[in-house]
This record gives sequence, structure tokens and C-alpha cells, in this order.
Amino acid sequence: MEKLNEVEILLVEDNPYDAELTLRALKKKGLANKVLAFPDGVEALDFLFATGTYAGRNLAARPKVIFLDLKLPKINGLEVLQKIKDDDRTKTIPVVILTSSQEESDIVRSYNLGVNSYMVKPVDFDKFFQVVQEIGLYWLLLNKVPN
Repeated sequence: MEKLNEVEILLVEDNPYDAELTLRALKKKGLANKVLAFPDGVEALDFLFATGTYAGRNLAARPKVIFLDLKLPKINGLEVLQKIKDDDRTKTIPVVILTSSQEESDIVRSYNLGVNSYMVKPVDFDKFFQVVQEIGLYWLLLNKVPN
């Protein structure tokens, strides 16, 4: 359970290729030591709220940032975002939408729900790598959140 109490980045991404690419980009900048990845929103919410498989986990141990895809199985990213931002225990955790959707309605809805940043995944491998590294550095090292 100790590793679960040291999570800095929570990655919620159902595409194994994008998840692996994200982890490799973060690792290259030394930011991947405390990353926990989930393939769907249900499992991520179970972790965040210490329910299901993660019942009994220390809720005080929160990630510094959540990278969240929108198109997820079981429960979509917008629903995950809403649950995070509606709960006093998690609403101050920064959430970065990292998605392929450029739909204006997704962008507007994300910001209305309280997202901290909305990033469209670059299709180009090198650009994707660079974007992930930059957002990882910003949200882990530069951004300040309340305790």
C-alpha cells in the first residue's frame, strides 16, 4: 500500500499506446517514479475515493495532478471530472484533460466542470512526447496547490 500513498501523477488512459508513450515521456524527464495508470474511469474513481479494490487506502495521500482522457470505457472522462470536482476531498486536485477530442462542446463542458487545463494530444510522436514532458514539469514542479 505504501506505493499507493506516494502517487504524484494519476494517468487515466484507455489506449495502451498513448499510456505507454505518456509514461516514457515522463520517465525521460525523471517524472515517472510515482505514476499510477488506470485504463478506465471506474478504477480511477475507486482509487481516488478509496472504494472497491482500493477500500481502506489512505485518502489523505492524493496525486499532485490527474491526466485524464475523455473517451474512456465504463464511465467517460467528463463524468470522472465531474465526480472529482464535485467532491470536497478531491476538488482541488488539478485535472488536465489529455485527449484527441477537439470538439468545442467537450472543451466548454470540461471548463464548466472545473478542469484546470485542456490539451489535445498531438498526432506527431515527437510533439506528443514534448507536450507530455512540458505538462508534467509544469504541474509537478511549478504549480502550487493548497494542502
